[in-house]
Parts: sequence; C-alpha cells; structure tokens
Amino acid sequence: MLNLKSAYFYFLAIYINLIKKLKKTYFTTKYYNRSLASKTPRQLYFYPNPFLLSSFTHYKNFSFKVSNLNEKMFWEQKKSKAEEENLHNFLWLNLIDRKTESKEIKRIISIWIYKYSNYKKIVWDNSIMSKRIISWILNAEIILNNSDTLFKYNFYQTIIKQINHLKKNIRFENDYSKKIEIISSILLSGLVFKEYSDNYKQSIKELEKLVKFFFDKDGFPVNRNLNDLIKFSKFLVLIKECIKDSQEYIPDFLDDIIEKNLTCIKSVITPNSQIPLFNGATEQSFGKYLKYVAQLGYGFSKSKLKTGDIQIIKNKKHIIYFDVGSTPKKNFSKCYQSGPLSFEYFFNEQKIITNCGFGEKISRKAMLLSRLTSAQSTIAINDTSVVKFERNKLINSAFGNSIKNDFSLFDYKYSDSDSELKSSAKHNAYEKDFGLIVKRELIMNKSEGTVFGCDELIQKKQNKKIKFNIYFHLYPGLSAIKTIGGNSVLIQLKKNRSLIFVSEGGTIDVEKSIFLGGNKILNNLCINISGNIINDYKKINWVLKKNI
Repeated sequence: MLNLKSAYFYFLAIYINLIKKLKKTYFTTKYYNRSLASKTPRQLYFYPNPFLLSSFTHYKNFSFKVSNLNEKMFWEQKKSKAEEENLHNFLWLNLIDRKTESKEIKRIISIWIYKYSNYKKIVWDNSIMSKRIISWILNAEIILNNSDTLFKYNFYQTIIKQINHLKKNIRFENDYSKKIEIISSILLSGLVFKEYSDNYKQSIKELEKLVKFFFDKDGFPVNRNLNDLIKFSKFLVLIKECIKDSQEYIPDFLDDIIEKNLTCIKSVITPNSQIPLFNGATEQSFGKYLKYVAQLGYGFSKSKLKTGDIQIIKNKKHIIYFDVGSTPKKNFSKCYQSGPLSFEYFFNEQKIITNCGFGEKISRKAMLLSRLTSAQSTIAINDTSVVKFERNKLINSAFGNSIKNDFSLFDYKYSDSDSELKSSAKHNAYEKDFGLIVKRELIMNKSEGTVFGCDELIQKKQNKKIKFNIYFHLYPGLSAIKTIGGNSVLIQLKKNRSLIFVSEGGTIDVEKSIFLGGNKILNNLCINISGNIINDYKKINWVLKKNI
C-alpha cells in the first residue's frame, strides 16, 4: 500500500518514464534530426589547452596507436558497453601521438560523423556526448591541423548539432553528475564559437544555479558522495581554465566554489591518496589530480577536521574518518550507503578498518549489497539496515536507487585535549522499528595512538529480543585470528607488525566478508561483535592498539 508521498513519486515516475520513451522515439525521426541544424561556425575563436583533459584520462600503462587500426573497423568491432562508452567519448584523443597520428584521427572522426551524426542510443548518451564535445574542442588544434574546408565544416556542424541536442534535453537530466558535464560542454562551445556566445552566457547562469543547489555552504556535495566532489572539481577547474584562456571574466562564484571544493578534497584525501569509502565512493587514486591542480597554480587552504559530516580524527601515524551525518534528501540519495557512525582507520598509511565500498562498477547486485548497513563498519540491529531502499523499478528508473525513509544524527561532539581526541554522536534510525537510540564514541590517545571505542544501545521502549552486530571490516590482504582468550583478535600488518583488537560486552568472532570498492569482488575478513540487549541498555567497549 502506497502512502501519499510514495504515491506522488510513483505517478511522477510514470510521467518521467513516459516522457523518456516518447523522447527516444522522437529522437530517431528525420524531423528531430533536421531540428538540430543551425548556423555552422566559421572557425574557433581560440584553441583551449589540451593539457586540461589530463585529469580525465587515468589509464594505467596505456599505449594507444590508432595507426595500427583499420579506421573503418574502428567503430564496427564488437565491444562491451564500457568499451563502447570509452571509445565514443573520445577522451583517448589526449593519449595519441600528436606528431604522427593526425591524419588517422581525421579519418576516424570523418567516419564517426558519417555513421553517428544522427541519434544513436548509446553514442548520444548525455554523458558520452558531453565528454566527446569537450575532447573534440580541446584537441581541435591537432584535429584541424592541415584540414580542408569540407572537413572543418562537417566537424563544426556536428559539434553544434550535438550541442543543440544537449540544450534541448538538459532540463530532463536528473543525474547532477551528468548535468555538470552537459553544462561544461555547452559553455565551452560558447567560448570557442563567437556565433554561439549566448551558450556561454546561459551556461554560466545554469552553472551558478547548479553549484548553489548541489553544494552546502562549505563546498561539500549534498548527496555526500566523495566521488562527485572530485568529479565536479575537475569540471569546474576545466571551465575556469578555459574561461581564463578565452580572456573572459571569471565569475566570483566559480573561484569561490573551486577553493571550497579543493579544501574539502584536501581534508578527506587518505594517506594512500584515495578517499574514504562513504556513500558511493570507490577506490581510485587522486594523487595525480592533486599534482595536476598544483601545476595549474591552485593552492590548498588548510585542511579541516570536519567536512561534509565526515569527522577526521588524526594524530601522528593514526587517522580515523568518522561518518557523523544524517541521510541526504530522497532526490540526492541514490548512492547513499546506510552506515551512520561507520568509520575507516589508517595506521602508518595502511588502511586497517574499511567500509566495503560502492559496488556499482562490479554489478547491480554488488551495488545493492554494498548499501546495506552490514557492509559498513558500524552497528546493525536485528540484521536490518538503517534505511529502507526503494524497490519499485518504475521509481528507481526515474530517480535512481533512492531511499524510502530517513533518520537524524544528533548530539554530535568533538573535543581535543592534551591527552586525547574524542568524537561522539547518536542516531535514531532504529527508534521507529526497535525503540533504540544508537551512540558511538571514538577516542584516540595522543601518546600511543590507541583507539578506544564505546558503542551504546539505548532502548527507549520495551521490545522483544533484540540482536546487535558491530562490524569492523578489515581491508583486503590483512589476516586476523581470534586469540585463545576469546575476547581479542590479532591483526597482522606489513613488516611483522600487528595490532590487537580487544572487546567486552559481546561475543567476538572473525568472519569472511567481501570488498566491493574496486572493479571486482575481493575477499576480506570482518571482526564481528554480537549479542543481545538486556535491561533496556547495552554498552560495548572495544580497543584497537599496537601489539607489543
């Protein structure tokens, strides 16, 4: 039975999906193709620096020689969906030998224009198209070098045709990480083509609206997705540098949001140059990106100890990233992972305690598993997640895999004394179903780096038997064994070092788990403290320290 709010989203989803189907049918018609035609630019006003694309190309040990390929077969060979997307976004142009392969690139683009200048489902995806336009424009100097008039005409015409398609459809795009791509491509077209300068003016207005809508006052995304934080940063830096090259005035809001974004990134970057695995984040190295922005002359403000509801507890060789945030709004929740009060812990730049990561790159099933509370290093009650996920396929196809309910995090505290760092918070996610308030307190001893944890389960109303599990997922590759005493676990690290995990207040076990933060499923281990709540209150203490 749908409640009023769910019913609203259901009927809205019907409308959105109907529009999508009608649009796709309309896009394939000759009439729509003709409607995209408009004045063809005569030339590019300036050539943006292709170096600005380097933050978007992160292929390891990649060697790309198009001269070794048959141009006609280039687009005809059977490929996976991911390969298709990577090929049609043309970001690989930045990796070619610019001295020897100009002619081959012209032929490949000419064939592409012949085959795909009218709507094709995957090829004309908003994200793929936006990246393709950006790559074509930033690599225009090498593409157009020694080109005849006809090639230039077709090239410019094809860019404008795609831009017109994006302008018609940007308002239907619900994915904000794709929206920044669309705005960037339209904006760039307005910078390089004088005939379409209005594209720039309008895109700046749309960009300012998007920034105000998508980021909080500190420059952190309201969906709490760290991947999106860095993705937006890349496009915002790209936009600013292209505006600078065009000698146009750089809007104040753009400078402001870039500075705030970079401060947030600097704050959450882990010792291994990655990001904590909260709310849609996946394992990627961002060390090159930090070097890239430094090369462009961007400085970093002093990092913060709290950004975007992530509390950083740091002392010498020990760092904790602590999730002290509530749920995002429903329309920003498609990547939310139900792990309030979860944390990740680094010792000597090695990740020890981790969340399982967002499994979207692996499969849909892996993604759904990765969103469960049991996949985070936090407390779960009666084997249930803190939020319920939308199961209606119609609603999900329109809004993404959103959450159905929300909760609040409250009584957040942080203190820094001479001897210790301390942070704590409570959440009410289990109050409605189980009458429980959950509290977690993390304390880091400054002299030794020992981490003390205290998890409290406070029962506000009488319930039947309530089971709890407290998960501490170990990073893949770490071994762990339960000691003879039964209340501790030995965690083996590199170079014959080890940590000891000790608990009281529950039964401690070492279990098999899976890690979903990369491109494939990895096996790992998990320390699990379990038990039942007695007398309306349960306190579980645990310690993580160096093994002497």
